[in-house]
Amino acid sequence: MFCADPSFSAEVPCLMKTATVVLMGLALLLTACNSATNLSTPQNAVRSYNATASVGDFVTISIDSNAQTITYENRTNGESGTVPYTVNSDGSYTITDPNGNLLSAYEVPGSVMVVEAANAGPNRDTDALMTAVQSVPASISSFAGQNFNYIQFRTRDGGVEFGNVTIDAQGNISSRSYDPGAIMWSQGTYFNGGTFVASAIHEDASGNFFTIDEQDGSTSTVFGTENGLWAVDNSNGTILGLAKASSKSFNPAVAGTYSAIYYEKANAQMQPDQTETGTPLEGKATITVSSGGAVTITDSQNSVMATGTLTPVADVSYLYDGTANTLPDPCYGMFTFQTVTSSLHQEVFVSFQGNAVLFTSFQTALPVLNNATYMYFYGVGLK
Repeated sequence: MFCADPSFSAEVPCLMKTATVVLMGLALLLTACNSATNLSTPQNAVRSYNATASVGDFVTISIDSNAQTITYENRTNGESGTVPYTVNSDGSYTITDPNGNLLSAYEVPGSVMVVEAANAGPNRDTDALMTAVQSVPASISSFAGQNFNYIQFRTRDGGVEFGNVTIDAQGNISSRSYDPGAIMWSQGTYFNGGTFVASAIHEDASGNFFTIDEQDGSTSTVFGTENGLWAVDNSNGTILGLAKASSKSFNPAVAGTYSAIYYEKANAQMQPDQTETGTPLEGKATITVSSGGAVTITDSQNSVMATGTLTPVADVSYLYDGTANTLPDPCYGMFTFQTVTSSLHQEVFVSFQGNAVLFTSFQTALPVLNNATYMYFYGVGLK
């Protein structure tokens, strides 16, 4: 299995990244936050979640809404604590963590949680976006014979990616993805793919998750909720699975205003040793969506991060044209828009899943020069 590596002109074994792409197939079905789930629905006072961070950490989180405390354990780097939180007027949580690990969050109780985190990663020094889902039984058999979309959040390698995964009746997995960051390394390819055989998948005795053997010797964990939200935690970031829509068309029912937490890296640059430098930032954003599909993403200072009108991926020929040179599937439910001028190239990808919106953006200056910098951001918003 090979994929394009941004630092080399030849194709190299994908290791983490290809394995990551394939895992996405298992991460799939982000039908959570459906319209039946809202903050007025009675919920348990204590709610438990599994979380995956975009830097690759696996974290368990428990919320006690009576005591207004959050208990967490980062099982990757050992950080843990029980900390208080307060509820703000916009529904977000401000978390008072003396260790500075968890900063703020949005939650749909008993379903999904988005957390702004710091001190993540193996060195306990990296900002990251955590996406947490309720822990319930999860098995590969639930996905056999199905086809899914996915989005990946990373803190390196251009940050964002999306694509399609197919799981056959035996549990073998194949995937193909689009990487907008490939504009930075012209010797590469925008599309990557991979496969995993069913024997690489291992069901946990608890029945609440299963693992996949990565090509680099690491292990990734797949978990989800009874509402259909699935996620994969692996060493190269967060993978969120998306149930496909029944039509390519934009659904005006998703119009409205969403409150989001996002991760951004500005002045990013790939280095010869395959590390990525840059300036990370986390913050809150507002996403407004009109009934006609016009989208504007603004930060907490009301600066516009991206704006445009959604086009189905199925109608964008460079992404899907029915040939082997693009995505193998029209990815119903995935939308995109671009901002391209003489000096700027920005691609934005958006998907709506019930009361949630997932968004990613990659941009760089034009013309693209050797060793040029780029910027990306991604996040999850709740309606």
